[in-house]
Amino acid sequence: SSKWDEVTADVLKALEDYGCFEASFDKLSVELNRSVFEAMEDLFELPIPTKQRNVSSKPFHGYLCHNLYESLGINDANVLEKVNDFTQQLWPDHGNKSISETIHLFSEQLVELDLMVRRMIMESFGIENYIDEHLNSTYYLTRLMKYTSPPDDDDDDDEETKLGLRSHTDKNIITILHQYQVDGLEVKTKDDKWIKVKPSQDSVLVMVGDSLCALLNGRLHSPYHRVIMTGKKTRYSTGLFSIPKTGVIIDSPEELVDKEH
Repeated sequence: SSKWDEVTADVLKALEDYGCFEASFDKLSVELNRSVFEAMEDLFELPIPTKQRNVSSKPFHGYLCHNLYESLGINDANVLEKVNDFTQQLWPDHGNKSISETIHLFSEQLVELDLMVRRMIMESFGIENYIDEHLNSTYYLTRLMKYTSPPDDDDDDDEETKLGLRSHTDKNIITILHQYQVDGLEVKTKDDKWIKVKPSQDSVLVMVGDSLCALLNGRLHSPYHRVIMTGKKTRYSTGLFSIPKTGVIIDSPEELVDKEH
């Protein structure tokens, strides 16, 4: 439809310019946001040995803790059974039905957005014939993240101590980030300026990862981003990552290979 084409053009322009865009997403209701936020507070209040039971056979997929940053990971959280497995790790006796349902619903909504964006991108580059094959070659990881505010006695100008997460690009296909109330996320532009991303309850940041750059033969770039913690508030955020399945080789379709690329 013409609306779809219009939005696709806007999405592509933003991704070409910045490698990311803010998407207003009405499926994230106030109630759902509140439930996810409360679920994260409950989860991160658990004792460290309990959180360490969030393990995965894949590296960097389970519980992580480093300086100001702490994170729990759930594979395929758009499948209720998988979220139940996660809450069962933390509450072996009875799991946690309401937290499972909240995380599942939230992940399901973000997956819908991820699929829409990937479809738009592939149509834009004339490789829609590969959509099904591409979608079947990926899986999802939902991350719940907590950033603690830096200690009071830190030197105000010392950026190192305020780093919640160092500058990096994401290795996956697409990342969808949602910040709760407290900002801190910054994205680097092509001309090396850091721009702050303001949190908004009904919008998310959709970002290109390195694997998507490879698939598109460098036609989009994955932006560097980081988290800087200032102020006294704890920061919570969520991320949905679409990731190539183990053993998948990312190959640019021949349609995207030319003299320049």
